[in-house]
Amino acid sequence: MLMQFQACLIELIQGDITQVKVDAVVNAANSHLAGGGGVDGAIHRAAGPGLIQETKRLYPEGCPTGSAVATRAGNMPAEYIFHAVGPVWRGGGLDEEELLASACLSCLELAREHNCQSIAFPAISTGVYRYPVDLAAETMLKTIHQFIVEHQVPGRVVIVLFDQGSFGAFSRVLETFSDS
Repeated sequence: MLMQFQACLIELIQGDITQVKVDAVVNAANSHLAGGGGVDGAIHRAAGPGLIQETKRLYPEGCPTGSAVATRAGNMPAEYIFHAVGPVWRGGGLDEEELLASACLSCLELAREHNCQSIAFPAISTGVYRYPVDLAAETMLKTIHQFIVEHQVPGRVVIVLFDQGSFGAFSRVLETFSDS
């Protein structure tokens, strides 16, 4: 699914985020930036062993929830990896929505700082962090839409979804947006 907002595109695809050809890939990271399972593990495997060495060297204290940091992408087709730490879902009363929006916004700001024309996001926090996919779709797409309409960058945002259910949830939300 593809939707244009002024000069920017938001594209939804189902697939493997480690294979997408973009300037920056967002990693759904843990706060220790230590690799893990799901998207995080796949990105660490695809990027190669230099990634964990770079994160330890550049960010020995890790990264707080709701923010993101940048590294090189190693063996992946992207130039950068933006490690975004989303919130663990605890029912919605502990600022989870604000933290997820902040993590997305941090990645978009990093894309602008690094002159990235394209960026790929996974469904942050929806795996082992149990954030409900439909709520994550609303928060992520609202944040991304507002940013690209205001700043006109990056030119292409790809949201790479692992399964059909997530693709459907994000599609339903994206269809509610109109060109602003």
